Amino acid sequence: MPDQHELYEQVVSETLGPMAELKSASLVAAGNHNQGIRLETSAGIFFLKLNFDHERSILAKEAEGLQKLRKCTFLKVPLTHGHGRIGDYNYLLSEFVPSSRQQLDYWENLGLGLAQLHLNTSKQFGFESDNYIASLHQKNHQFDNWPDFFIEQRLEPMLGKAYFDRLIPLDFLKKFQSIYSKLASIFPKERPALLHGDLWSGNVICDKEGQPCLIDPAVYYGHREMDLAFSKLFGGFDSRFYDAYESIVPLEPDFDSRMGIYNLYPLLVHLNLFGTAYLPGIEKIVKHFQ
Repeated sequence: MPDQHELYEQVVSETLGPMAELKSASLVAAGNHNQGIRLETSAGIFFLKLNFDHERSILAKEAEGLQKLRKCTFLKVPLTHGHGRIGDYNYLLSEFVPSSRQQLDYWENLGLGLAQLHLNTSKQFGFESDNYIASLHQKNHQFDNWPDFFIEQRLEPMLGKAYFDRLIPLDFLKKFQSIYSKLASIFPKERPALLHGDLWSGNVICDKEGQPCLIDPAVYYGHREMDLAFSKLFGGFDSRFYDAYESIVPLEPDFDSRMGIYNLYPLLVHLNLFGTAYLPGIEKIVKHFQ
């Protein structure tokens, strides 16, 4: 296994060509599974994401998601230059996005850009292939209606994993499943919209122009309210974002009453990733809709 510097040099050679030279490397982000490294090379400055997960396709799927977003919104999305695996590392080399202060129209542009993304529609809910949300496998088998897709491809896989990993007991699993029969009457009927899929504030950064840039997607065609609900789960989005979004594609009435149902999915994701601190929030939503 190469050392870190040799690893960076190999990534540069594989993605930018053998004539490209690595000048310097600096760590800019680190987590349980990922590292983010700023690479300065003779071909320019790039962002290297390294992943230690055994899932070999995880960063390839992220690259696919970024490329899909780039085609469907005016918002900044990093250009990808290559991905692969070297030894135990998955890697993705992309455009480095320098940061700056937010411009006055930052939030309005984010809302308008997300609306533009959601206006890209499909005949079915799902995607042409499975991908990942964070480090968890995300199923995208296509369905004709949203409630069935949401139950079978979103809630059930995460609920089953939580039960298998002993994060929830059997009686709560059954309580959770008892709300499924009510979902068809809760969701407004809309066409499948292209979603970012993991829209929390950490996945929107400010670029050098002071404008929003989307990163780390978990794309699929789903109900557009999923992105909006997820954005409100942990906060961090200005009201101007929502106002601008609704100036293009207004939400159906009573969105706030449905948010909890949508957010069962990201809460289950967090339960499976980080443990039972997220269980009370899930229990509260399930009890409300029983």
